[in-house]
Amino acid sequence: MATTSPFSISCISQTKLLHKQNPHQPSHYTRSSLSPQFKHKSSSLLYNPLRYNGVSPIVMKPKSGNAGVSVKALYNKTVEVFNKEYISVSLAKYVADLSEKFIKQRGFFSIALSGNSVKHLKALVEPPYANTIQWSKWHVFWADEKVVPKTHIDSNYKLAYDTFISKVPIAMNVNTIDDALSAEVAADVYETNIKIKVDSNVIALSPNTRLPKFDLMLLDMGSEGQVAGLFRKNPVLTEARKWVTAVKNAPLPSERITLTLSVINSSANIAMIVTGASKADAVYAALKEDQSDDKMPVQLLSSEGEMKWFLDKGAASKLYK
Repeated sequence: MATTSPFSISCISQTKLLHKQNPHQPSHYTRSSLSPQFKHKSSSLLYNPLRYNGVSPIVMKPKSGNAGVSVKALYNKTVEVFNKEYISVSLAKYVADLSEKFIKQRGFFSIALSGNSVKHLKALVEPPYANTIQWSKWHVFWADEKVVPKTHIDSNYKLAYDTFISKVPIAMNVNTIDDALSAEVAADVYETNIKIKVDSNVIALSPNTRLPKFDLMLLDMGSEGQVAGLFRKNPVLTEARKWVTAVKNAPLPSERITLTLSVINSSANIAMIVTGASKADAVYAALKEDQSDDKMPVQLLSSEGEMKWFLDKGAASKLYK
C-alpha cells in the first residue's frame, strides 16, 4: 500500500519487482517484455534504491537482463528509469498502447507534443509500430510553440517534422499554429481550432473541468522545472480563462504560445520525458512532497488519469542514495 511519504512505492515493491516471479521466466521489467529490439541488446540498470529521507523504501538487487524499473510515486505518478537508449523503446510501447485504446474507444487519438520530447518517438517510426499503428486516426497538436517560421531551427514543428511526422502518414491531421500572426492572435486562433476539434470529438471534453482532454500530453522539462511554455513566476501560470495563451517575458525566442496549466492538467495521460543529470534536482523536487508556495511549473502538473515519468539514470540520480 502506498504511504504518504515522498517517493512512496505503491503495490510495486521489491518482492513484486524482483522475487515474485518464476526464476526461469523473464521479469515483467526485463528487456524482452518491452520490445523485440531488446532481444539482441544488453544493458545495465541503476539498482541503487530510491531515496526516501536518506532511507530506502525498497531494496533492489541486480538482476541480469533488466533494461528498466518502474515504481509508483504519489498522486497517480509512475516513474520509470532506463538507460537513455531504452527510453524511446519503452515510450513507443506506451504510446502505441494508448493509441490503440483511444482509437477503439473514440475513433481518434489526440496527442500534444512539446519541445524535445518528440525526439524520443523515434522507435515509433520503426517496426513493429510503424506498420501497425492506425496513423490516419492520429491528430497531433502542440503543447507549446515558438512564433517563428516552420523552417526555423527553434520551431517545435520543424523538430517534430524532421524526426517523426515526415516518417509516418499523419500529415493531414497535424494542427500547427499560424506563424504569420502575432503571439496573441496566434494563440486565439489555435484555441479556436482546438474548440472545433472538441466539438467534433477529435479531442475529448473533460466532464470534470469542461476543458479539452487530450489523450496524451507528451512533455519534457527544463532544468528549472519549466514545462511547455510555462515558466516559473510567469503570469501565464495563473491563467484560468483561456485554453491557449501567448507567453510574454519568456526566454528567447520570447514570442511563443502555450496550452495553459489547466488544459494540460485535464489530459487523460501525461508522459514526462527527462534526461540528463543537469535536471536531477528538478526531478527530485517534482516528485517529493512539497508544501511550499513557490513551486516550479512541473510541480503543478496533475493529470486526470496517469502521469508517467520516463527518466534516464542522470535525471534520476538524485532519487537514489
